[in-house]
Amino acid sequence: MRITRMVTGALLLLGLAAAPAAADSTPSPSASDGGNAPTQAGTSFRTATEIDQGQQATADGSTGDYLYWSFPADAGQRPDVRATVKLPGTHGTQTWQLDVYDGLRRRQSCQYGTQTRTAAGGTGTVELHCVLRTVRAWSEPWANDPLPGTYYVRLTVVDLAPADLGQPVRAEVRADAKHIGGSAAVDGSLAEPLVPGNSVKQDTAGDAEKDGSVKTAVLSSIKPDDGWSSGWWSDRWVWTGVGGVLAALAGIGGYALTRGSGRPNRVPPGV
Repeated sequence: MRITRMVTGALLLLGLAAAPAAADSTPSPSASDGGNAPTQAGTSFRTATEIDQGQQATADGSTGDYLYWSFPADAGQRPDVRATVKLPGTHGTQTWQLDVYDGLRRRQSCQYGTQTRTAAGGTGTVELHCVLRTVRAWSEPWANDPLPGTYYVRLTVVDLAPADLGQPVRAEVRADAKHIGGSAAVDGSLAEPLVPGNSVKQDTAGDAEKDGSVKTAVLSSIKPDDGWSSGWWSDRWVWTGVGGVLAALAGIGGYALTRGSGRPNRVPPGV
């Protein structure tokens, strides 16, 4: 009976531990646009249009333009970026490309997906897809691992006939992320997420040079809805605790099964 109660308690702990792990394996919920989804794109990293994860952004442009968006990605997430380009009715062969850069403007390779696609003449749409590697909470300075912070999406045509240059197109971009969980956790974290910013002088009543007042101009103000975690928590903590409890229960159960039924029976002398 005692062993049964211990096993029941261990199964209950396993169920509690599996709940956050299952939640981590599900995609992040879509953001509510509320009619405020961006309808234009930036033309450089500095003017990239900010979008939230799960938000559908649109933009009108011309073939030959560079279109930029930015979105936040935190540790333990695997960003998934999709883009659709609606082409004019008449055009020649065109090749479009989707690139993703991190907060240090390092181009991140796609783990899988089609980030470059060629549309034959007369094709109505081009669909591009890029799934990045899982964002790490910490990395060596020399490594090119994706780190928490702002990510930039760049969409452009890389090959087309000169006659098609400047034709109107319409682009749709969406960035989602899947929570991977403790399997991607590392021992370490960044002091701050990679959110680019710069400092500019602020003229306060014409005395900026005297008092040296400085105003920070943040190039990216977006962040996850629940804030930056910086990798301090993962479900590995839960599984480690459960493993310790199970090891203790196994030791107690083994002792209870092998200790015997009590004192040995005494045999009267001379028998």
